[in-house]
Amino acid sequence: MTHTTFIIAAFAVTSAGMAWLIIGSYVTMRRSEALADDLRQQP
Repeated sequence: MTHTTFIIAAFAVTSAGMAWLIIGSYVTMRRSEALADDLRQQP
């Protein structure tokens, strides 16, 4: 086997991890913004 297989696998694992972090951060940010908006609207 060549090194190319392992390099492609490493890029795939890294890309999947980065995508998971970006999506998770975005979801958490949106949830926090919604909670902050709710707190602002309370009397």
